[in-house]
Amino acid sequence: MDLIHALRTYVPDAYYVGGVVRDALLKKPSGDIDLALPKARVKEAAFSLAKHLKAAAFEMDAEFGVWRLVTRKENLQIDLTAFQGEDLKADLLRRDFTLNALAYPVTAPITIEIKTTKGQKAQVRLKKLQQKFLIDFKGGVADLQERKLKLMGLRVFQDDPVRMLRAFRHAAELKFAIAPSVLSQMKKDAPLIVRAAGERVQEELTRLFNTPRAYEHLLLMDKAGVLTALFPALEDQRTCAACYYGKGGVLKHTLDCFRREEWLLENLDKAFPKYHKKLAPIAQNKALLKMAVLLHDIAKPTTAKVQGDRLRFFYHEEKGAKMARAVLDKLHYSKADNRLICAMIAEHLRPSNLASNDVITDRGAYKFFRDLADAALPMLLLCWADYTSYISDAQLRRILPKSGDKLMSIETAKKTANVGKTLRHMQVLSLLFKKYFDSPKKIKPSKLLSGLDVMQTLHLPSSPLIGEILEALALAQVEGEVTDRAGALAYITRHYGKKNA
Repeated sequence: MDLIHALRTYVPDAYYVGGVVRDALLKKPSGDIDLALPKARVKEAAFSLAKHLKAAAFEMDAEFGVWRLVTRKENLQIDLTAFQGEDLKADLLRRDFTLNALAYPVTAPITIEIKTTKGQKAQVRLKKLQQKFLIDFKGGVADLQERKLKLMGLRVFQDDPVRMLRAFRHAAELKFAIAPSVLSQMKKDAPLIVRAAGERVQEELTRLFNTPRAYEHLLLMDKAGVLTALFPALEDQRTCAACYYGKGGVLKHTLDCFRREEWLLENLDKAFPKYHKKLAPIAQNKALLKMAVLLHDIAKPTTAKVQGDRLRFFYHEEKGAKMARAVLDKLHYSKADNRLICAMIAEHLRPSNLASNDVITDRGAYKFFRDLADAALPMLLLCWADYTSYISDAQLRRILPKSGDKLMSIETAKKTANVGKTLRHMQVLSLLFKKYFDSPKKIKPSKLLSGLDVMQTLHLPSSPLIGEILEALALAQVEGEVTDRAGALAYITRHYGKKNA
């Protein structure tokens, strides 16, 4: 595919714009090629280019004149967009940040590098751009060199509020600094964020949370007023339980947890050296896990109650799951992701309840993983972040090597106050991982009998009792009382046969 020749032949009046030019100057690959050209030419150019490149072409946005091409062989994405305004200059001046307001003529000297990976979208990089052909009306090139994010104008956020989130996402992905003037403008425009479409907000947060620098940008987001404008329930956390969490209240705790989760997802091998490879597939979904942490204590302000000399948050996990569901619905999270996050929030006290016993039995572990199902492992990572947020970095470094040791007693943990309690909770998590990965037959016992087997053996009709019998049989397997089919048949006959004779 001679892409450069095709572009010069069929869209000679087009310009490479936006991210593909920015990334080229940063010597980074892009996920697609963005082209801008006169509105009257977009549809015709899309069809001509698609035919030559053997690509699928479809209209993305009729109002703004956007067409997308995807080549069948390389899976390369090319977007053709009409000038927003009377010409290229008007288009560029209406963009968000100076680093995205750069253009380069299709007819100018250039080379294009395309890297393909089976099953994935092609990566593309423009190379050998010549400075004299770069079009830059607002100093975008200089800002790139200084690694600063600056606005194209004072109405940027008013024209499109989601650009506030894009600023943090760009800064995190590119490792750029956000200019003070940008944050100052955000403070004025922060309330406008509620106008942004939920799916667009989710996309920006997902990309931000997938970086290892989301925490520092959440702090900036909060400083600019955007975080709590987007999640009003977090503002209620700020003054709640300050006597317990310190200045910033529950919100401080939430952000501390977020910080710990972010560290954990980047350092699984340090936290769980034996199981980090098995946990890696779970930890890949960084954005979802971080969102769960951000919302895990969302209901604490509405459930806070002083009992005696203690501040309690009765049923905050249950109410929090309901509140989180509404937030995630508004952001158009999938039903599966919404269900997973809410399950994590609703049950995030379960490991603490297990830790209140000196011994974590196989039966207790089985019931935990049975009840939590797919939410169990990601929730344990959330709990790690929750528990470790109460101690300092130095304390965490000191006790981390001991977190995989044999579970210390409750009495021993009490002797070292908060650090001891945290270490014991970390050991509970390690023990649960050990049971899950090293003794899978006790966590997910194989099914020795079907419901039909039970009904035929005991001469029972279909009813909820059949499920109860199968569950009792599973517990018998967990505790080693039953190991094979013959033993299973003997077990149900012995315990349930006479009752139904």
